[in-house]
Amino acid sequence: MAKLFTAESVTSGHPDKICDQISDTILDAFLEQDPKSRVAVETFGSSGLIVVGGEVTSKGTVDVPSLVKKIYYEIGYKDKPKIVVNVNKQSPDIAMGVDTGGAGDQGIMYGYATDETPELLPLPVVLAHKLTKGLEELRRKNPQFSWLRPDGKSQVTVAGKKVSAVVVSCQHDEKMGLSEIRELLTKKLIKPVVGSGNYQVLINPTGRFVVGGFTADTGLTGRKIMVDTYGGLIPHGGGCFSGKDASKVDRSAAYMARFAAKNIVANKLAKKCLVSIAYAIGKKEPLMVEVETYKTGDEKRIKKVIAEKFDFSPLAIIERLGLRKPIFTQTATYGHFSKPSLPWEKIIKV
Repeated sequence: MAKLFTAESVTSGHPDKICDQISDTILDAFLEQDPKSRVAVETFGSSGLIVVGGEVTSKGTVDVPSLVKKIYYEIGYKDKPKIVVNVNKQSPDIAMGVDTGGAGDQGIMYGYATDETPELLPLPVVLAHKLTKGLEELRRKNPQFSWLRPDGKSQVTVAGKKVSAVVVSCQHDEKMGLSEIRELLTKKLIKPVVGSGNYQVLINPTGRFVVGGFTADTGLTGRKIMVDTYGGLIPHGGGCFSGKDASKVDRSAAYMARFAAKNIVANKLAKKCLVSIAYAIGKKEPLMVEVETYKTGDEKRIKKVIAEKFDFSPLAIIERLGLRKPIFTQTATYGHFSKPSLPWEKIIKV
């Protein structure tokens, strides 16, 4: 029997993803004015309340409450939450290490690629993102789906190369019946994305999903790190991405590790590749760079290629990938590794 693998995704209106988008939009707003801004911003949302806190050192000035409202309403919510902002400057104890080009924190970062999909990502991850993105596109563009609301989730289970189960949960207008929801989403979303096959389909398994967003659940920046990366199918160091500028290696080194792993697979040096990196705060060079190909490539050769072609010191990563530009809001939904226009997703010759 084939081993089962499962991954999930969430829509832009999911409480945690609202927070990720607010945090990354604030980051981009500061970077647009001052590319060397130091930003570590987190957002918390609960019924009727959005709190933004963190540390920012920047020459720029951002009207955070107005930005929060803009993002919240663009996602599709119409209530008027109270907004609280508590943002201070970066600790000088951290800055003294980062100013000289060192890592903004200690930690372990991972990058992964596999040839099982054109995106060089695991199949359940790719399909889960396509389903939630499809939900959002139906809500925004198809009048037949005007009953859809912003909150939603998907989950895909794969056995070998075949899908065995699909779960879709979508917030909806209270006048919409479950049988009609299931019929429409099966026809217009699930079959176009997943295709025909003998797999289990579960749509709104509780039978009702009218209350969503912050009214139904709290949200917090960085609480969907598996959705952001590889669906939990490989290790994760634990550090989130959203709201952090690129001096924080939680973000930048994870992007560089993906860049390296993807190009090893894209250049057919291995069918699968995991790159693992570790840092100490304030130090330029990583303490560890390791490679795992799951017996699909020559690891000794690949490690040499990575050492020659990829510099994992924080400033080198920032420069190579152009991480002082305001490009991060787009990463806050549907995965940080699924958009080919992003610099760490580009394929080079190695």
